[in-house]
Amino acid sequence: MGAGKTTVGRQLASELAKTFHDTDHEIEHRTGVGIALIFEIEGEPGFRAREKQVVDQLTQLANVVLATGGGAVLDADNRRHLAERGVVVYLHGQPKDLWYRTRHDKSRPLLQNTDALEKLQSLYLQRDPLYREIADIVIDTGRQSARALLHELLPQLRERCKLSA
Repeated sequence: MGAGKTTVGRQLASELAKTFHDTDHEIEHRTGVGIALIFEIEGEPGFRAREKQVVDQLTQLANVVLATGGGAVLDADNRRHLAERGVVVYLHGQPKDLWYRTRHDKSRPLLQNTDALEKLQSLYLQRDPLYREIADIVIDTGRQSARALLHELLPQLRERCKLSA
């Protein structure tokens, strides 16, 4: 959450002339409501069920860059689909940096009505091993700009996938 998946993913897709998809945006498009409202009405389990269906469908597409929600890796099927159907890039951020980026964002249901930094630390402990389990490339985000992250990622991705420059 706050690592830059959507921003970097969109720029990466543009750079590679691929179609960009974001699972959260796709869920919002399909339901006609925001993620926060889905969490409010259906809770996290309802949202995760929707997310699982979208991850399965979008990972079957060709020539795409896919940004998932931060918790998509919690589901074993999602991890399997991501790992088997594409190259997984983990934009790794420390909880303090992620808190800095998300501290004013009211659209993140898991960070509302709680100590956001503490919640991010808890999520990090839970999710980091799962991301690392499936990641082909790990990029440390720090406080770099999305453009800087993209310039760090592209050479590694081109080497891994044998893409032309």
